[in-house]
This record gives sequence, C-alpha cells and structure tokens, in this order.
Amino acid sequence: MNNTQKIIIVFTLLAAVGIVVAIKQNRSDLPSQLSQDSTINKSIVSEPNKIESVKPMPRLVDLGAGKCIPCKKMAPILEGLKTEYSDNFKVEFIDVWENPDEAKKYGIKLIPTQIFYDASGKELFRHEGFFSKEDILSKWQEFGVNIDKK
Repeated sequence: MNNTQKIIIVFTLLAAVGIVVAIKQNRSDLPSQLSQDSTINKSIVSEPNKIESVKPMPRLVDLGAGKCIPCKKMAPILEGLKTEYSDNFKVEFIDVWENPDEAKKYGIKLIPTQIFYDASGKELFRHEGFFSKEDILSKWQEFGVNIDKK
C-alpha cells in the first residue's frame, strides 16, 4: 500500500468519525417529533364547528440531508411536486442527518432514498439516488395514480 492510499484511508476514517460525532451532537439537541401515519383516516378542523374527513393519499417520502449534493438537487423537484400534485399524492422530506432514528426506521442505506407508498401505507417502490421529476411522475403512473396537475 503506497502513501497516497494510506492518506486517503486516514482522511476517509476522519470524515466518518466527524459525521458520527456531528450526528450524536445533533441528536441530543433535537426535540422529539411525532411521526405521521398515513394509514388511518384523520379529521381536520377547516373552519370553526366544521369537521371534514381527509382521505388517505399515496405518499412519496424522500429521505436525505440538507447538505448532501444529490439531495440538494432533489429539493426543488420535491417542492414542485408538493405544490403541483397536492391533490394526487403527498410529498414528505426527512433529513436523516438531523433525525438519524428515521433512517433506521425506514431502513435507509444510501441518501437520497425515495419511497413510494399507496394510500393504505403499503410500500410500493424504493429508489436510491437522484430521481428526476419525470421518473417520479412516471412511477406514479405505473402504480395507477392520477398525476394531473392542480
């Protein structure tokens, strides 16, 4: 093993230790958050004395991190989908560097990871890495989800 390889290994190990330390420090600072369960019907109050039922919808969960390069490229796509297709499916982003327990909960190995769920909460498909808007919409069509814009 030459010196260049040894230096690369040392820097890689230092970076990994730094990430672990940062995650542990952030974990202690975070308030506990309730996770969203889309598998049950929920009622919301839209006006005083008027309660309407919200039907479950298909859901796209993107697990990534705010400082991850591919995740940054996904952010405007997710925001656009969230507003343009809010009547068709929900879009949720979870920062796994800020919420490491969520990474474990969803079994994340690589970020970004997109998970497609049907309206009942059943996982339909999982993709790792950058996923374009066109590919996301195509995948929803494949699952029979109407993707007409708002």
